[in-house]
Amino acid sequence: MVSIKSKSDIEKMLEAGKIAANALNVVEQKIRPGMTTKDIDKIVHHEITSHGAIPNFLGLYGFPGSACVSVNEEVIHGIPGSRRINEGDIVSVDLGARYKGWNSDTCFTFPVGAVAPEVKKLLEDTNASLYAAIEQAQVGARLGDISHTVEDYCRSRGYGIVKEYCGHGIGKEVHEDPEVPNHGKAGHGMRLVEGMTFCIEPMINMQGDGVHTMPNKWTVVTNNGSWSAHFEHMILITANGPVIMTKR
Repeated sequence: MVSIKSKSDIEKMLEAGKIAANALNVVEQKIRPGMTTKDIDKIVHHEITSHGAIPNFLGLYGFPGSACVSVNEEVIHGIPGSRRINEGDIVSVDLGARYKGWNSDTCFTFPVGAVAPEVKKLLEDTNASLYAAIEQAQVGARLGDISHTVEDYCRSRGYGIVKEYCGHGIGKEVHEDPEVPNHGKAGHGMRLVEGMTFCIEPMINMQGDGVHTMPNKWTVVTNNGSWSAHFEHMILITANGPVIMTKR
């Protein structure tokens, strides 16, 4: 069941979104070669808690970190640990904050120093597909319009699309209805109405769709070792168009 948020609910979610976006801003300022993924996690934990919120990923379904920190071929759910970040890597930092009982969720894939031109293009195109999809999030549109936009944008540029994982509704819970896939048919699916809040999050591979989960039962990697980008915003459907609640 999809929940429609009240003005009071939205105000709290906007605050949660600001806190999450700020944490990504700080990561962008501090990320550098030689850091570990655990170092990134510590930054995220400090920034979220210092603003009176709770890192909502910590303990979610048993996850051991305050952020999912995924490097290069890791698509999502990278467990923070001893892996060192090198010049030329890309690092996806997926995080969220719970503020006064309401949640936010956002992700950005950071280039570390100078990256290869094709990697830079992957990041730019994946992020652009997110914003193209957000533009489709209008009152009266269909959920499939969002999904199709991501698929069309990325397929036309030769990328692989992760189909096993998708965006989602959000509110009192981190993951709520509806699911928001990154592939689908325009004009199909649930009709969007004012007050809906959900996350759109393209997960796009340099080559091939295939992914699998590592033995740690969390980290998802590409089957062929190609690198993957992940961008996410939490949005609100309004009569005046979509509002990005995790805008940086």
